[in-house]
Amino acid sequence: MPQRLIVAITGASGAIYGIRILETLALDKSIETHLILSPAGRATIAQETPYSAKEVEALATVVHPPANIGASIASGSFETMGMIVAPCSIKSLSAIANCFSADLVARAADVQLKEGRPVVLMVRETPLHKGHLRLMTEAADNGAIIMPPVPAFYGNPKSLDDLVNATVGRALARVGIHNQLYSEWLGMSNPAAPTPATGPQPPAIDPSTPPVPPVPASTGTPPPRQTRRRLTPRTPVGKIPGAPR
Repeated sequence: MPQRLIVAITGASGAIYGIRILETLALDKSIETHLILSPAGRATIAQETPYSAKEVEALATVVHPPANIGASIASGSFETMGMIVAPCSIKSLSAIANCFSADLVARAADVQLKEGRPVVLMVRETPLHKGHLRLMTEAADNGAIIMPPVPAFYGNPKSLDDLVNATVGRALARVGIHNQLYSEWLGMSNPAAPTPATGPQPPAIDPSTPPVPPVPASTGTPPPRQTRRRLTPRTPVGKIPGAPR
């Protein structure tokens, strides 16, 4: 299968994730990248990063206009490794979840899903209401991989760049592209951290300690009945002696 990956950058915050994917793959000439940059994605790049849209497009092998529904990546016969939408806006998530191919982002994703190829949606929104969660479930039911760019700290990141790289590395690994952008988990390395094998255990029983005497069995005799004290009735409210009526 040709080494082709579709990358879409939509209008959610976090354009750097898509840019970092393109930067990483630009160093690997064996992988052909196909970029779709939405109009809102262009605006976000200008707002959040020092890059221009032209500079981002120059990182890709092929750039497809988002309105070009007749592009090569709009057909399942055009073989790819899959697709990453980074970041994925709620609007794009909704279109993909509902198979609403109004633009090339949604159409390309729908094609990859029908062909059984991985589609990673790096949904970038918070907080999430029930409608957002429902859309994620629907997209996952269609075969999409829901991967919000949640940072991992077990690799001891030293900078924001480290966090971005680790998330991008995991996304690339999910579509089968091996990379060195993230740290592989090899087990707990902190000797002070308890593990199931070496953590706190229940105290051992000393055999010289005399056993606790058993609780005597019930004789069946009911306990003595307590004498109930008769209470003096309270004077009703409004009937206090001497109170005006």
